[in-house]
Amino acid sequence: MFITFEGIDGCGKSTQISWFEATLRENGIPSVVTREPGGTKIGQAIRDILLSLDNTCMVPLAELFLYAADRAQHVSEVIKPALEAGKWVICDRYFDATTVYQGVVLGRHEKLIEQLNRETTLGCKPDVTLLLDCPAEVGLERRTKRDKRRDRFERKTLDFHIKIRYGYLALANKYKDRFRIIDSTLPEDQVARKIREVISPYLPESDLNQP
Repeated sequence: MFITFEGIDGCGKSTQISWFEATLRENGIPSVVTREPGGTKIGQAIRDILLSLDNTCMVPLAELFLYAADRAQHVSEVIKPALEAGKWVICDRYFDATTVYQGVVLGRHEKLIEQLNRETTLGCKPDVTLLLDCPAEVGLERRTKRDKRRDRFERKTLDFHIKIRYGYLALANKYKDRFRIIDSTLPEDQVARKIREVISPYLPESDLNQP
């Protein structure tokens, strides 16, 4: 089972992934939790470049290729082997993030992004994508409260983050068979409950879907 979590900065992905991983572990379901960018040693080096405030001059095409390089390594080294071993893979962002951040919002390179996503994923497509949705203002406020240090993307304008949110919602509407939208303005325990409800049909009867 391959599950991805998507959403704007501050939507609560990290918290919910941590809770979900714990629930899987408690129920004896082997899982691998990873992220993009940065799910491998090489990916972490790429992540440092992408998020560094020293690189505000980075052009969109360079940014796109760095994300593609991270994904190629990530899928080959982590995601594909874990899925082949029968483990659940829980990933904090995946190719949908690239489609939105580097494609929809900037309105360029869309065909190239499709090709790069196809080549780098080696056929590893999420079974379910959980979009944790909240207004951009809410996400940025949460992020600032948690850590006043902001990376290259978090320093972008509110308008940019609003476009990201609606880019995700448009993508979710396009791929309704895979996306599930979760209202992440709800209390954390309620968000976690809704996530369990979404995933419950994919679980053995003896696991999470038991009362």
